[in-house]
Amino acid sequence: MARTIIYEYQGEEKTLTFSYQKHHSIHEAVAEAEGIDIAQYLKMEQQIEAVSDTKAVRNYRDNHFAKLGFGKITLKPKENIGIGKKK
Repeated sequence: MARTIIYEYQGEEKTLTFSYQKHHSIHEAVAEAEGIDIAQYLKMEQQIEAVSDTKAVRNYRDNHFAKLGFGKITLKPKENIGIGKKK
């Protein structure tokens, strides 16, 4: 099921359709959408995951993407629609 990413790039808020079938994370998806190669970043992220905790990985990711010009990157909340109320 596709989700929507809301992200900020160089001060401009944008949206993007996202699926885990195509990308491993929302960060990979937004980097591809903006034409940014993050191959070296992904290698470093794997090395940090191997020797450290998730907080270190998150800090590295957040700092790296901030340097690339990204602001907030988040998934749009799902809308819970009751049974019989589907469009």
